[in-house]
Amino acid sequence: MDSDKSVGSLDELAPNRPEAEDDKEIQQCPVWRRPGDDGPRGKLYCHNWLADVPGGHADHNMVEVQFKNTRKGFYLNSLNLPVEIGEMVVVEASPGYDVGEVTLTGQLVARQMKKSGMKPDAEIKRVLRMARPADLDRYNEARAREHDTMIRARKIAEDLHLNMKIGDVEYQGDGNKAIFYYIADERVDFRQLIKVLAEAFKVRIEMKQIGARQEAGRIGGIGPCGRALCCASWMTNFVSVGTAAARFQDISLNPQKLAGQCAKLKCCLNFEVDAYVESLKKMPGKDVRLETADATWYHFKNDVFNRMITYSSDKSVPANLITISAERAFEIIALNKRGEKPLSLEADDAPKTPEKKSYSDLLDQDNISRFDKKKKRKKSKGGNRHNQRRDQNKQKPSSPAPDNNA
Repeated sequence: MDSDKSVGSLDELAPNRPEAEDDKEIQQCPVWRRPGDDGPRGKLYCHNWLADVPGGHADHNMVEVQFKNTRKGFYLNSLNLPVEIGEMVVVEASPGYDVGEVTLTGQLVARQMKKSGMKPDAEIKRVLRMARPADLDRYNEARAREHDTMIRARKIAEDLHLNMKIGDVEYQGDGNKAIFYYIADERVDFRQLIKVLAEAFKVRIEMKQIGARQEAGRIGGIGPCGRALCCASWMTNFVSVGTAAARFQDISLNPQKLAGQCAKLKCCLNFEVDAYVESLKKMPGKDVRLETADATWYHFKNDVFNRMITYSSDKSVPANLITISAERAFEIIALNKRGEKPLSLEADDAPKTPEKKSYSDLLDQDNISRFDKKKKRKKSKGGNRHNQRRDQNKQKPSSPAPDNNA
């Protein structure tokens, strides 16, 4: 296929393919459909696993609506509109109305409301109608002004000498209100800023303070793993991360390695820590000492995946390191409790592991230390002749020195 030719439609590429029941339905399926270009960047939605429950048990009059990035709200569908996941709706706002995308319907919305900590006596706004073309046009016009508004607002905050950074701006669906998200290390008096912004943009101003993680999730970027930031690609909420997660995984407590682009601890430290905690519960503790007939052994490191433990004969420095299995460590602990000491850490009938042959790569591309090898200098022909002459001079007997008195 020539690169200059444009790819045709599906019917042109495969004219004899079996016809689908409804191609439009497949294209509008919320599983494959992503939000629009102005919508959230790849955020995962809550899967409605109660949607196929018969008998109407999964029906609910509340819907979850998502706006820009991770801002969500719960609204009452009092008109019983046939809303589906992925459709744009118009909801109540203060003042005016807002436009958002339906991300969850049914009984799971009540669970999400409980999970988010929504109070029972909180005011619940309503879903007004399905979004019309005029509503979407006004919504897109308001979204198109957000970047220019943010740049101009940063200049205004700098002129007022405010120690704050405006990270994002979000316009309401009707364009009558703008939310300014800012980050600051200390309390900021932005009363004068609100007056200047309201006079400059002719809209109602609302200021919301966010943290460094929320700012990184809104801006996005590439992490040290080479992929898009988790907070900007699929994470919808933030969980506190502590240094204990790094200790459980035996990760070096290096701030430069543990910190992400937001200068906080990386969120991925929590992804596997539960598996490590469960595995460490089935292994001896780090403070347990093993007594043998020849020495006392102290814990050095764990191999969680292979359930192997390395012990050292010195508590402060690694010395005479021996690696045994967790089962063997528990056997020695049981013997020590009975007052017995085995001859060595390793079992007498333990088979000796043969040395693994190093893998030979023909191209030597996978060897990490390939850059550490010193290249041998090729001896030139002139150099060889010089060495031969030097050797010949060494073999010749030295002539006696002339006598000046003769």
